[in-house]
Amino acid sequence: MKVVIVGAVAGGMSAATRLRRLGPEHEIVVFERGSEVSYANCGLPYHVGGVIPDRRDLLLQTPQSLRARFDLDVRVRSEVVAIDRQAQTVRVRDLDAGTEYLETWDRLVLSPGAAPFVPDLPGIERALTLRSVADADRLTALLREKRPATAVVVGGGFIGLETAENLHRHGLQVTVVELDSQVLAPIDPELAALVHAELRRHGVGLVLGAGVAKVLPDTVELSDGQVLPADLVVLAIGVRPETRLATQAGLDLGPRGGIAVDESMRTSDPHIYAVGDAVEKTDRLDGSSIPVPLANTANRQGRLVADVIAGRPARLTGRIGTAVVRVFDLTVAVTGWNEKRLRAAGRVHQAVHTHPLSHAGYYPGAVPMSLKVLFDPESGAILGAQGVGGEGVDKRIDVLAVALRAGLSAEDLADLELAYAPQYGSAKDPVNMLGYIAENIRTGMTRTVQWHEITDRVAAGAHLLDVRTAAEHAAGCIPGSLNIPVDDLPGRLADLPDGELIVYCQLGMRGHTATSLLTGTGHRVANLDGGYRTWSVATAELAPMLVGRSVAGT
Repeated sequence: MKVVIVGAVAGGMSAATRLRRLGPEHEIVVFERGSEVSYANCGLPYHVGGVIPDRRDLLLQTPQSLRARFDLDVRVRSEVVAIDRQAQTVRVRDLDAGTEYLETWDRLVLSPGAAPFVPDLPGIERALTLRSVADADRLTALLREKRPATAVVVGGGFIGLETAENLHRHGLQVTVVELDSQVLAPIDPELAALVHAELRRHGVGLVLGAGVAKVLPDTVELSDGQVLPADLVVLAIGVRPETRLATQAGLDLGPRGGIAVDESMRTSDPHIYAVGDAVEKTDRLDGSSIPVPLANTANRQGRLVADVIAGRPARLTGRIGTAVVRVFDLTVAVTGWNEKRLRAAGRVHQAVHTHPLSHAGYYPGAVPMSLKVLFDPESGAILGAQGVGGEGVDKRIDVLAVALRAGLSAEDLADLELAYAPQYGSAKDPVNMLGYIAENIRTGMTRTVQWHEITDRVAAGAHLLDVRTAAEHAAGCIPGSLNIPVDDLPGRLADLPDGELIVYCQLGMRGHTATSLLTGTGHRVANLDGGYRTWSVATAELAPMLVGRSVAGT
């Protein structure tokens, strides 16, 4: 069988090497329009920033090494420009020679990836993108030769923030411009607020709620009229699936604009397959089509399609979109749906916020993190989770991603046997604690209120009760709160106002104790989920961005 693969990065090369392992008799030809194959594009911002100084470390294979080890015919600088489904040929343009030729195939695998979105704006040709090794080469050359002092990064997603951090490492004054009211859309606003604070702490400017209107010779003009200094402009607005070949060949596209495939990665033509960022995936939670431009999914699809072509049973299950990014000293990780998406879908859900330490507090070096889990209050099914903090965030999100994928309930988290030593965790791991809280909510032992519900609940007649110490209350509190420390509550029940009480402490634990005590005395009580820390960070950090104002670096 002759198999032609279009695209020689994650999905395409996984397919090619897996297929060779399964069938040494197959003829495998791979076309790549770029100059490099099988490169680590997730490392590109860190090469630009000098964290990965040697460019060669990004290049995992070469056409020569792939020929020697796997007997693959990999042709770089070769662009597939058309597909003839009837004749089962592709037309290939040799970008160096400027000539074209036909190549036959028995099976065709499309792995063209996704292209950076570049808006049609005045002066946009001055802006750079960071998607390929060639892009990284252009950016590093500009940094070396022009020595820019200022940079604007357009887009506050994963690549945008990684690029901003690495330009900051070069000593540039960097501003991130994001059209949304927060950076990192996969996480919810109260956790994004922690990332905003971290960027400001390192001197990176933020402009939220505004887009770029013009790119000028040494500035950018924004949609709200602001003009920012910009010796360098980098676009990281997002990517769009490369579907030109598929569209020209008459293959079906999905509702999100990517190539439509079945669970075996077949397109609407049974002899043509597609993998990677160009392909739409199925969401595990509701079966809808989603993009998920992530390397692990692309590699999984490549391996799977090779199995299918070789006649082995294989299918791709729904995706949950687990991802992680480092932003200076913070790790930000997410899996499943966020609360914004759940609300937009009208899906009933319950949120739990916690602020644990990375490991046992008595062992030196513990650092705080903020975790959020979302679950169905009726079934207990985990719907999503997010984490922001220092070390240990990635480990907790990975556990929660496995729990979601395995169909565990939120209460099941309490029963997970996780590795414990004081250097690595706590006897009650943060994941276990999420399970305990979910169990209390699901069994009716406690009622909670979310940070964004406080204003409406108080307007409806609820009273705020701060059960922290007098010193904590004096250092900062929710306006209008009555302060009675939790240890003083039994003797001061007569001081409590009539009506519903919303209790809060710093993180939620003392609030839970006070809620249980007061419920037992006949009061109607709810605990502020995540405590004062969640409320204070969310309200303080969200105030500027909710009105679309600039949040300047310091």
